Amino acid sequence: MLTGKHVLLGVTGGIAAYKACDLASKLMKQHAVVHVIETKNATEFVTPLTFDALTHQRTVVDTFDRQHSYEIEHISLAEQADVVMIAPASADVIAKLANGLADDMLTTTVLACTCPKLIAPAMNTNMYMNPVTQHNLELLHQYGWEIIEPEEGHLACGTTGKGKLVSPEVLLEAIDHAIAHEKDMKGMKLLVTAGPTRESLDPVRYLTNHSTGKMGYAIAEAAAQRGAEVTLVSGPTDLARPRYGKVIDIITAEDMYQAVTSQAPKQDIIIKAAAVADFRPTETAGDKLKKADIKDWSIPLEQTRDILAYLGEHKLEGQTLCGFSMETKDMLENSRKKLEKKNLDIICANNLKQKGAGFGVDTNVLTLITKDSERELPLLSKHDAANALLDEILSIRR
Repeated sequence: MLTGKHVLLGVTGGIAAYKACDLASKLMKQHAVVHVIETKNATEFVTPLTFDALTHQRTVVDTFDRQHSYEIEHISLAEQADVVMIAPASADVIAKLANGLADDMLTTTVLACTCPKLIAPAMNTNMYMNPVTQHNLELLHQYGWEIIEPEEGHLACGTTGKGKLVSPEVLLEAIDHAIAHEKDMKGMKLLVTAGPTRESLDPVRYLTNHSTGKMGYAIAEAAAQRGAEVTLVSGPTDLARPRYGKVIDIITAEDMYQAVTSQAPKQDIIIKAAAVADFRPTETAGDKLKKADIKDWSIPLEQTRDILAYLGEHKLEGQTLCGFSMETKDMLENSRKKLEKKNLDIICANNLKQKGAGFGVDTNVLTLITKDSERELPLLSKHDAANALLDEILSIRR
């Protein structure tokens, strides 16, 4: 996702500097160009040679290093940078950046940067909660910095509290959000549903399906990276909650119906990627289960409400509605019928028997169907499939 992007990674003095090594490695795996600037204190925890080996670039520490190229080093790095990430960020460097001080290579370079800037504090709890540090972070926020707040936990100093640097995965997600994609959906509001629903049979058992929510979550992440204001309505899933956008947690199909229909009038784009249970037990099912022989369960069921049908009937002018169709036969024919019947603008069809498609995998094979076209996508990661879908939706809206 970051091929050719220049990431300026600033590392300050603190035991959490080891996490910056993992972050640098993850950035390289996404094919970013990573330039590391360490403060002198940071080199006491991680040597420049470590970052040299990880990034295949010379790590910069000293403003007056005679091995610099003929270019003015801090200006050159600032002009190349697509994003700045300072992790871990000490209270000292936070204070300098908030007040425009530039007395080392890191602060001098960052002061010259015009790209998006991210900062992830890590320090003793009392240092972090000190009103001066909080004031400095608020100043940075006002100047356009994104503050990645530390987590609570047991710190190296022996105390327990807020001040622990977030994981490299969270740092990478913040960088991806900042620069992985142009913000061609800025100003748009998008709602996406994801995951399964659960319909209780009794206090122990429930009806559900095999959906993991991966496709819906990939769409939410991709749309947020493209600048959309995202609302994710999510059934029960083991996936990490996205940092960007609003998440509404639901359990049952009725929960999802209520959440979606209440949010729908505010949305420009609605994508129903969730696999909602088609049936739920009636009110008498629980009593019948208590009496039933386990060998002969006959559970009274009723249909859940059709969320897509409701959305199609109440679609607003200028609103784009997308559904998913999972078929085992006659995929195109059945999906096109669903498109027309439910007044959709686009439907994403896939065959559950096709390798690499459907539930529980990180890839998908989609056919994007509109009233006038059909476009079969190759086997793609769910992230790439999500972006291909969003590209198609944007083309419809133009």
